[in-house]
Amino acid sequence: SSGSKDVVLQDKRAQILSRGLPKQKPIEGVKQVLVVASGKGGVGKSTTAVNIALALAANDSTKEVGLLDADVYGPSIPKMMNLKGSPELTPKNLMRPLKNYGIACMSMGFLIEETAPVVWRGLMVMSAVEKLLRQVDWGQLDYLVIDMPPGTGDVQLSVSQNIPIAGAVIISTPQDVALLDARKGAEMFRKVHVPVLGLVQNMSVFQCPKCKHEMHIFGADGVRDLAKTLGLDVLGDVPLHVNIRETCDSGQPVVISQPQSDA
Repeated sequence: SSGSKDVVLQDKRAQILSRGLPKQKPIEGVKQVLVVASGKGGVGKSTTAVNIALALAANDSTKEVGLLDADVYGPSIPKMMNLKGSPELTPKNLMRPLKNYGIACMSMGFLIEETAPVVWRGLMVMSAVEKLLRQVDWGQLDYLVIDMPPGTGDVQLSVSQNIPIAGAVIISTPQDVALLDARKGAEMFRKVHVPVLGLVQNMSVFQCPKCKHEMHIFGADGVRDLAKTLGLDVLGDVPLHVNIRETCDSGQPVVISQPQSDA
């Protein structure tokens, strides 16, 4: 009888937990959502998200692609996509994304001054994320790439639980400190039943522009080792290359401005 009591208790617990979770509702007009995430900041997540969005569009010109900057505190998509200004409103009071290079973009950076800090508590951030998800007229998109903030907090959980996500891509450098957080990010998505498509090893190797000597500044193969441990694929190795940084800083990401380059 103690066994049957345990079963009843587990059922009740499951019911209570399921009541607390929001029901996933697709974003209108969006077929597939891809999240680009990292446990740690500064590993090149936004740079990778921007270039992934541009690559998806370049790979198949029939596909419509959007890019959502979910990093409320540190939005960098406006600069990287060379976009400024405020979104117009539709008759239904939805925001129209700003467009460049054929990519529809939405970011907190369009709603505040470029130099103004967002000094908000969690609830206000969650409200802003909800607006960026639900109050944007995306039209018809085949892919929406979401650039997530670093970490495994409220925003990541809210996005993961509110909308159906086709998959997550985790970005990390090969450095041990970054890998610790990348692992947490991958495990978080697994817990909320978001498929992890694989890992990207960023800043993997630096080549001296003068003598062409290669150096693994952040360590070698750390992401490959983590991928093996987690049973995941390595989707790509991105070198530490000045062109990748310069092109994103100038609002002309490398995929669009130097499509034939090694980078």
